[in-house]
Amino acid sequence: MTKNMSKTDGIVRIIVALAIAVLWYTGAVGGTLLTVLGIVAVIFIVTGFINFCPLYAVLRIRTRK
Repeated sequence: MTKNMSKTDGIVRIIVALAIAVLWYTGAVGGTLLTVLGIVAVIFIVTGFINFCPLYAVLRIRTRK
């Protein structure tokens, strides 16, 4: 598993995941949308910390130099 995401890309993903958590905490979203956003947030947190995105690998995208 070669890292294919830059640190900036990882930080942006973590910030987006935290924003989703704030939306959940404040009750701004609910129901199915909350479930979908929760799954996206978990994926963003994991990929943000390990700097590897499976979708980037499939599409042969690299933001890491």
